[in-house]
Amino acid sequence: MLALHPNILEKNGIQEFAVLPYSEFLKVKEQLQDFEDLKDLRQAKLAEKNVEGMSLSDAEKEWGLKV
Repeated sequence: MLALHPNILEKNGIQEFAVLPYSEFLKVKEQLQDFEDLKDLRQAKLAEKNVEGMSLSDAEKEWGLKV
């Protein structure tokens, strides 16, 4: 769990903004990017769920690769 230490700024007595230390902001940004990547991966896996795959040896033969 990421520990955050926000400073809450108020406007007319209502909480308006949360200000984070820059290092915490960077950590939040990185975790959000990781989450987006995970969502994209899961979506791609679902889209390819019923697609027939190809073995590595078949791919080597078809594309003339040496792995």
